[in-house]
Amino acid sequence: MLHSNDLRMALSWVIQDLHQRGWATGTGGNFSCVSEQNPWRLLMAPSGVDKGLVSPSDLIEVDASGQVVSGIGRASAETLVHLAILQQTGAASVLHTHSVFGTLLSKVYETQGAIAIAGWEMLKGLEGITSHDVTVTLPILPNSQDMAAMGDRVRQELQANPQTHGILLAGHGLYTWGETLFQARRHVEILEFLFELSYRQLLLPKL
Repeated sequence: MLHSNDLRMALSWVIQDLHQRGWATGTGGNFSCVSEQNPWRLLMAPSGVDKGLVSPSDLIEVDASGQVVSGIGRASAETLVHLAILQQTGAASVLHTHSVFGTLLSKVYETQGAIAIAGWEMLKGLEGITSHDVTVTLPILPNSQDMAAMGDRVRQELQANPQTHGILLAGHGLYTWGETLFQARRHVEILEFLFELSYRQLLLPKL
């Protein structure tokens, strides 16, 4: 685990980077890292801030119940979803993006309850995937403003599908995670690339 100051610098850089790529426009998205394990602490951007302007000193720390214990600002309501993912997967970081392609596809495939992506070499950028000849399926859950219920629903989905690399909320965006902050960032990059491919493939004439 990175030193506290290094982790703050790394997380703020990742947040700004994802914002610059158009995956967390304005105040959209939320991002977290485990900063301590005993007692358990989660480093996050405060709610309602422009993700392109987040500095290391802006980050807040929350405890295992989602309460702010250090820093200025409110914890995002979606902290409860982060906690559910971290507690269920043992991940060290959760990144939640609001990209155009991921959000759009989450509505296109909402009735199927999942999006399946297969055959692309870039799938090998996901942890544990060693061949393009594989199908990766991401669950799509209905969006909700009840974050406690959403956290429970996400936890249940991860119990049923422990090998998934991410979860989409319909009309909302992607949650993905990793054993480190930079593995989680890599998963965002890979999945967002695959979302764009999937969207563009829908536009091609059927041959």
